[in-house]
Amino acid sequence: MMNFWTVKVIRFVTIFFVIAVIVASYFYPGGNIHDTAQLGYSFTHNFLSDLGGLESHSGEDNIISSIFFNLSMLLFFFIGISFLFVPILFKENKITFILAIIGSLFFFIGSIFFAGVGFTPYDVFFDLHVFFALNSFGLMVPASFLYLIVFLRSSLSKKYITVIALFLVFVTAYVIYLNFGESPLLNKNAMITSAIIQKLIAFLSIASIFSLTFGFSKIERELSKI
Repeated sequence: MMNFWTVKVIRFVTIFFVIAVIVASYFYPGGNIHDTAQLGYSFTHNFLSDLGGLESHSGEDNIISSIFFNLSMLLFFFIGISFLFVPILFKENKITFILAIIGSLFFFIGSIFFAGVGFTPYDVFFDLHVFFALNSFGLMVPASFLYLIVFLRSSLSKKYITVIALFLVFVTAYVIYLNFGESPLLNKNAMITSAIIQKLIAFLSIASIFSLTFGFSKIERELSKI
């Protein structure tokens, strides 16, 4: 049961997200917030949320892309559930266990917000969609900070400590950018910068969460020997 939630589920959801984005990008008809005539999906000119709209910015039907992308976002809820099991791996130390529980609660709430992104296509529920998108990463800041402390207090090797530390840096920097950076709605250059940064942070975050499963698996094996 532990391995299913803390390893298999997390790996499945993160891998599915990457595949879903690739498929959704392929079927995206075209257009971006500043150019409705653009053909297809552009890494530098489209946001990930564009894939989840029921219609593309070109005004064409976007049902295939929206199904794949929104489903991948909804599945993040299960990563939140997975992190509710993770503290059990650190139960041998009371303080570490409590820190892990609090960190997992932030991960769980954050996962609900990520799922909310998929539940609210931007072209139907714009304000709610933006609310979920902005705050989902914000919740990852305290979550990753607490787990950085947990990892430092655990027997995990330095490479996993480095992963969670980098994840903390990534999401913190992105949250700062979202709050103080230039709005992509203002001009094309701001849109390009924002679209590129969004994807880099998203995929670096996915890679970080995926790689942590190897550390969780290692702890499970160690506990099974006790």
